[in-house]
Amino acid sequence: MRIEAELKAVVRDPAGVRAALRERASETANVYRDVYYDTPDLQYSRDGKEVRVRVVDDGAVSLLTFKEPSVDPVSGSKPEYETRVDDPVAMEAVLRKLGLHEVIRYEKRCRNYQILESGLSLLATLVMIPELDGTFLEVEAVVEPDAVSGALRVIEQLMAEVGIGRDDLTTELYTEAVRRARSTTLGEHGRT
Repeated sequence: MRIEAELKAVVRDPAGVRAALRERASETANVYRDVYYDTPDLQYSRDGKEVRVRVVDDGAVSLLTFKEPSVDPVSGSKPEYETRVDDPVAMEAVLRKLGLHEVIRYEKRCRNYQILESGLSLLATLVMIPELDGTFLEVEAVVEPDAVSGALRVIEQLMAEVGIGRDDLTTELYTEAVRRARSTTLGEHGRT
C-alpha cells in the first residue's frame, strides 16, 4: 500500500511562491476537471473515502482515483490508488452501474512542479479553483506507510523555503470548500 503524503496550504503571496518554485523546477500548466462519486447515502464521505474521475487538459489524460481514510490526521494523508482510464465517459457509466452517483464536480487550474528533495520525488502544485478565493499550494510524495512522517517533514521544509508557514496549512477538502461556496452563492441569489 502506498500513501500520498501531502500538505496543503493557503498561499498569501502567489507571485512570490510561484517564483520560488520556478527556481527549483520547470512549470507545467494543467486544467483538471474532477468529478467525485459516492453511494446514495454518502457512506464513502462519512468513512473518509473518495472516488474521483479526473480529466486533465480536455482529455489528454484521464484518471480513476480511490482514496482510503486518512492515516495521518494532522496532514490528511491517505492511501491512494490511481489508474489511467481510456474513456472517462464509460468509466463514469461503470461507476453509476455500480451504484455510485456524482456528488460534485469542479475545475482546478494548476501549475505543477516536479522537485527532487532529500531523495524524494515531490509534486508541488499551485491551485486555483474559480469558485474559491485565493490560491493554494499542495506538495505531495507517494511513499510507503513507514515513510509518511519523514516525507511530511521534507514537504514542510520545502514549503517553508518557498514562503509557506505552518499557520498557512489547511486540511480542508476542496469538495467541501466548493460545496460551501456554491451554497453561499445560491443563498445570496435566493435573497435577491
